[in-house]
Amino acid sequence: MTAPISTVTESRDLRGLSLISAHSHISGLGVDEDTLTPRASSQGLVGQERARKAAAIILQMVKDGKIAGKAVLIAGPPSTGKTAIAMGMAQSLGPDVPFNMCSSSETFSMEMSKTEALTQAFRKAIGIRIKEESEMIEGEVVEIQIDRSVTGDNKQGKLTIKTTDMETVYDMGKKMIDSMSKERVSAGDVISIDKSSGKITKLGRSYTRSRDYDAMGADTKFVQCPDGEIQKRKEVVHTVSLHEIDVINSRTQGFLAIYSGDTGEIRPEIREQINVKVGEWKEEGKAEIVPGVLFIDEVHMLDIECFSYINRALEDELAPILIMASNRGNTKIRGTNQRSPHGLPLDFLDRVVIVSTQAYGEDELRQILAIRAQEEEVEVSANALELLTKIAKEAGLRYASNLIMTSEMIRVKRKAKEIDQADVERSYRLFLDPARSVAFISEFEKRFIGDEGTVNLAITDGGDVEMS
Repeated sequence: MTAPISTVTESRDLRGLSLISAHSHISGLGVDEDTLTPRASSQGLVGQERARKAAAIILQMVKDGKIAGKAVLIAGPPSTGKTAIAMGMAQSLGPDVPFNMCSSSETFSMEMSKTEALTQAFRKAIGIRIKEESEMIEGEVVEIQIDRSVTGDNKQGKLTIKTTDMETVYDMGKKMIDSMSKERVSAGDVISIDKSSGKITKLGRSYTRSRDYDAMGADTKFVQCPDGEIQKRKEVVHTVSLHEIDVINSRTQGFLAIYSGDTGEIRPEIREQINVKVGEWKEEGKAEIVPGVLFIDEVHMLDIECFSYINRALEDELAPILIMASNRGNTKIRGTNQRSPHGLPLDFLDRVVIVSTQAYGEDELRQILAIRAQEEEVEVSANALELLTKIAKEAGLRYASNLIMTSEMIRVKRKAKEIDQADVERSYRLFLDPARSVAFISEFEKRFIGDEGTVNLAITDGGDVEMS
């Protein structure tokens, strides 16, 4: 008899850290929700209207949940917003639809086989929306009585809870008392208790207690006292990924395995059993499959074996939408001596929809740099912004973006209100772009070593090396 499949009921509230990063200014795709028409500049994205329009159509496919197993390639030169568009899609999907972003190099650096790493990446991008009915106790706390023994081990107590229609007293054990203390529940709070798991959720403070104190915290939330029965049956919907279910059922410590980090290789038998069970849940109406998005950056770094696996995985019943990004043209397929567009095998390339990104114009570069300065909370003068735009056009957008914060440090030292043109010029001289750094080193290589291989270390009065 096979063991029952278990899932984790608590959704993860922490989606990431609120830090300034390369794409932290992006909050969506910047398209009209009805017509999917991209705006010129919206939600942190500028330009690339055709690519964003295509991404919006793919996004609509994902939200509908009817089409999965499609492959999309975003191809374009560096610094043209390929990863930014993927981040915009992730922001637009919302917390309920899974979005898994990974780099090709991760496949080779994990302590597991390449196919296992890709399998886990695919299953992280497939969500299962599970509907469960559970008994809930919901009401306003009237009184909490805790009786502690002399040793402090056997804690017992009583919880008096009410609605507008009735009032009941419950006995509490040690675990329930600890949970109450952890959530800082006090008289006047409106709480919800899941009878199956014992999880306590504080919904807010009752309006009847709004005048108990002269001062309240800024985050204090007031709610109405519930009406009707204290014990109610509620339908709870939670979304977990297939990979989370795999990990929970492949480790002895259950759902704690998710937080241990070391998932290791998961046996195919477990995955087959989970797939069968998920299929049964779907037939019974208990669960709904939510195909998400798997984004693989720098896809040309994958080898021929990985592409062979992906080719097969996209034909599976449980498959997410695969979005890839590459900045290469005709290049060698890793693991072979053959060359192909974007480093993808031809039998895989013909099932891929290709979206192209173009180089930014001068006005678009100016808008992007202004958005980045705003995100980094930096004041930039008009002249400094023009100079940064010129640098971005000639030396690259990423290099110009890096100069914003270095110029800000120089501005702080001179105690000015905003970054001026002189600050950017000084930062430009201190930090070289790739072209100038190569030219600098190449010049001195020629001075030390001639074309014939002769070396002359004679120093002139100016300090330069003199060639014979």
